[in-house]
Parts: sequence; structure tokens; C-alpha cells
Amino acid sequence: MFNSISNIFKIPDLKKKILFTALILVIYRLGSFVPVPGINATALKDFIAGAGASGNMFSMFDLFVGGNLQRASVFALGIMPYITTSIVIQLLGSVIPFFEKLRKEGAEGQKKINQYTRYGTIFIATFNSIGIALFLQGLEGAVPNEGFTFVFTCVLSMVTGTMIIMWLGEQITEHGIGNGISLIIFAGIIARYPQGFLNMFNMVSAGVMNIFTAVAVILVMILVTASVVLVTEGIRKIPVQYAKRVVGRKVYGGQSTFIPLKVNSAGVIPIIFAQSVLMFPRTLATFFKDSDFANAIVNILSPGAWLYSILYVLLIVFFAYFYTAMVLNPTEMAENMKSYGGFIPGRKPGKKTADYINGVLTRITLPGAIFFAFIAILPEFMAKWANLPFYFGGTGLIIIVGVALDTLQQIESHLVMRHYDGFMKKGKLRGRSR
Repeated sequence: MFNSISNIFKIPDLKKKILFTALILVIYRLGSFVPVPGINATALKDFIAGAGASGNMFSMFDLFVGGNLQRASVFALGIMPYITTSIVIQLLGSVIPFFEKLRKEGAEGQKKINQYTRYGTIFIATFNSIGIALFLQGLEGAVPNEGFTFVFTCVLSMVTGTMIIMWLGEQITEHGIGNGISLIIFAGIIARYPQGFLNMFNMVSAGVMNIFTAVAVILVMILVTASVVLVTEGIRKIPVQYAKRVVGRKVYGGQSTFIPLKVNSAGVIPIIFAQSVLMFPRTLATFFKDSDFANAIVNILSPGAWLYSILYVLLIVFFAYFYTAMVLNPTEMAENMKSYGGFIPGRKPGKKTADYINGVLTRITLPGAIFFAFIAILPEFMAKWANLPFYFGGTGLIIIVGVALDTLQQIESHLVMRHYDGFMKKGKLRGRSR
């Protein structure tokens, strides 16, 4: 491992990419502390902190933007408008022929999709920033000077901040190492961990947390992280055989390969969707504090409540199947395989192959969805069991593991290509498929 790390800096091109990526991430973190004019960040921070780690949509959103929202930073929207637009366009590519055609046009089609994604990002960022500006004007003490000037300044600052972040992410993807957008989310989430561990150390020093509990918490974190890595990398290999074709004096095909179906094909998307569905009515209810019905909704849908946990798990399982069905089309896979002369041993090409792939997907998606549902409710368990002072688990942990694996896989590819040992002596480190 240490030899591989030292080898990284022996390759000038790889060293340049890593240093460039680090520089962009530093710029991103510095920009996170540039405030939007006219906002009392203390009032906003108190509101978000009072809701807890998963209290409402604002606190959940703040997790993905690395605390930029509660700091009232120009990067308060983070890269989430871009992610939302990308997901929407990806889903549209499965149901609208225009986007499906673009997706099949290769590099040129991808350029057009990227352009539409940028336009969509501006639209969603503008919509979100207007909503935040209007909300802040209604939050007591958050905006000293209300009015059109504040709303215009707030919207302009936040939309510009989102576009800067999107540009920084594209620069990392083009000139650095790893996926730029994912690394920016990664940096925002992991930036909270040092302060969280420091708070836990202070709790142990003050006698609030037992030293044995702290050690047990760290061990649980290590085991959970390792299990997330295993499940994220878990695949089901479906063998595929290609028939031999004789063209003149040459023989084509005849090789054996496999289709890798991931246990967690949907990634973190089901958890995000489930959180959004459950948090939306609870967030609306917080604006009607004098209503008994609204207070009942808040109590029923609060993280830790039995009904909330049941609905959360069921929604994660549902969205895991839903999103997997949207991004993986067994019929299309079977037709592509048939057109290239491939077949699954023991299965007839066409409908029988599609039914078999669909059956395998149905079986492997359930355990993956249940496992990630457990990871999603882990933060509430850790908060109750150990009074953990920071958010561990859920979407944050899955994103951190996925991005780290993807980046390490790219670094290993550079090392192996230049005849250096990778991070693993035997086998190969696999990243997330995209």
C-alpha cells in the first residue's frame, strides 16, 4: 500500500492530476466560507441545527453541500441542482424517445445531453434559490433588510455559486483524477468528520461518553464501512458465449465473457428519493406549529419513530426496484447480445434471455436494497445508542465509499499501465460502473 502511494508521485502525469484535483478542492472549500450578502448566518444555523441530523429537508440538503447552507455561503446550493438535473435527464432517457436517441448517438449525443443538463441546472438552481430567499425572509432574525434587493442578490449569488462549482467539477473530470462532481460532494460530506471526531473526543474527556463506548463506536464504523465496500463491489456474473463466425480465412467470435450485474445497481438514489418523500410533508408541517394535525405529522414522520422507519425501509426497497428498472433494460440487453451473436448458455436468445436477466435482477436487488435500508437508518441507531455527535451512515457513507473506490480505481489504472504495482497485489480494485 505504502509503496503504491510512493509510486504515485513517481509518475509526473499522475502526480500533476492529483495535485490539480487537490487544488480545485481547496478552492471549493475556500469558496464555502464566502457569505451571501444580507443574511444572518447564526439564525439560519440555529434553525438547521435545531432540526437534528435528519430533521427536515434543509438539514438533509445541508449534509450534501458540506454545511454551506447553514453558513449561508454562495455555495449554499452546492452541486445538488446539477445532480437533480442529471437524474431527471437520465430517467427521461428511458421514457422519452428524443433523449433516448441522444443517449445512443455516442460522444456527440453526450455533448448535447451535457448542454441540456447545464441549462436545467440553471433553472433548478434559480428555483431553489428563490425558495430559500423567500424562506429566509420568513425566518425570524435571518434577514435584517428584507425586500426585492435581498431576493435578487441572494438568487444571483447562489446561482453563480452553483455554476462555479459545476465548472470546478468539470475541470477535475477533464484535467484531474476521478469524477469531479462526485469528488466535490465527497469533499463536502467528509469535511464534517474531523469536527465530529473532535466533538466525540471532547465528550469522552468531559465524561459524557464512556471510553469503551467510543472504542465500540469506532469499531462499528470500521465494520460498517467494510460491509458497504463489499456490497457496493458485489456483482452477479452472467456468462455469455459468442458464436464463431468464419469470414474468409479469419474466425471471429467464439470467446466467453460475462455480464456484471451489480447487487446495488441503483446506488444511493433510492435513499435520496425515500428521504425526500418522507421529509417533504414533515418540512411543510413545521410551518404550522400551532396546528395539532401538523404537530402529529411531525411526530409520526420524525426519524426514529416506528412508522417513519417502516415507511423509510419500504420506500427504499421500492425505489431500488424502480430505479433499477429505469436504468437497466433486460429486453434491450438481450437484443444487443443477439445482434452480436451472443447467448447465455442454456437460454434461448430473445425473450427467454430477457426474462432470465430480469429474474436475476429481481433476486439480487432485494438483498442489496435491504442492506442499504439498514445503512440508511444506521444514523438514528448510532445517535440513540452512543449519542454520536455527528452524522454517520446513510447516504453520506455510501457516497464516500463509492467515490473513494472510483478514484482509487482510476489511480490504480495509471499505476498498472506504467508497470507499477497497484493497490492490490492480487486481483483488481474495481470502481463503480457509470
